[in-house]
Amino acid sequence: MVVRAEDLLQKIQKEQEDKLQSIQVSKNIEVDVDCGNLLACDTNSMDTQRLRSEKEVYLKTLAREGAQLLFNEIWKLPIERIQEAVIAKLPPPTTVLPREKPVPKPKQPTKWEEYAKLKGIRKLKKGRMVWDDESKSWKPRWGYKRANDDTKEWVLEVPRNADPNEDQFEKKMKEKKERIAKNDLQRLRNIARRTGKKVPGVGQTAVAQENKSKTELESAFHVAKQATASLGRFQETLREEKNVKKRGQKRKFEAVTQKSNTEKERQLNILNQMYKKQPQLNITKAVNKEVQDGEVRKPKAGKRKPAKSTKAVKGGKRPKRGKR
Repeated sequence: MVVRAEDLLQKIQKEQEDKLQSIQVSKNIEVDVDCGNLLACDTNSMDTQRLRSEKEVYLKTLAREGAQLLFNEIWKLPIERIQEAVIAKLPPPTTVLPREKPVPKPKQPTKWEEYAKLKGIRKLKKGRMVWDDESKSWKPRWGYKRANDDTKEWVLEVPRNADPNEDQFEKKMKEKKERIAKNDLQRLRNIARRTGKKVPGVGQTAVAQENKSKTELESAFHVAKQATASLGRFQETLREEKNVKKRGQKRKFEAVTQKSNTEKERQLNILNQMYKKQPQLNITKAVNKEVQDGEVRKPKAGKRKPAKSTKAVKGGKRPKRGKR
């Protein structure tokens, strides 16, 4: 079969043109492409007849055309090669997408932040490394091997008005613990002001009570009323206050001085439980066993071997063979 070179070249050229035409998509309305979000929005009307007749083929064609338009725009972006991968630098997105979660509420400022804002105090960031005069080197401002560490001093100067017999090292450690406790308490108060909860060991902080329900307010009122030495017995009642019955259950204790029947029964029950754990003695089985052992050990006349006993002990076991 003879093949002309011109026909072969035309065939190859046509295949290349078909490949080039496959990346070109024509739409009546231009597709909005957002490369920042890798999003392509096609607002063209759909062919309902073709959608009903060949649904899957038509939807795949639309998806392929949208993806092709998106990749055409991506290849127009500046591209760089990192090792064996080609990476395109995406521009900032233009389409506003909805958030998955609501916008977080701004945190309530602390007392220090309010005071600093009122006085115009600005927080300046301090450097981490500080010059240490003793070692003549740069050391961290805080933490391990910090500069100007006064906790490792072997001697401390006693102030003029202080007691000369007072331990200055112990006083210094006590002041440090008090500072830590004060800072921790202030931190808890700031959290309580934001969340409306109680600070452990301090009580209710000055927060708004608007979100409290009626039942919560009533329970808090009764708890506060009973927080006296007499458990609220002599407290005055309000005009529309309801009489609250006993809250909780009282603990009951057994009599200590007098012995009652209930105590005797309780002690007997304890002894019975203890004896149940010990093995039980079967008197009938023990007597039968002793009788069989006595018959076997009884001496016979002559030097004949003792006859084997055919009696069996209760339980299916044969007696032991006697000695000569």
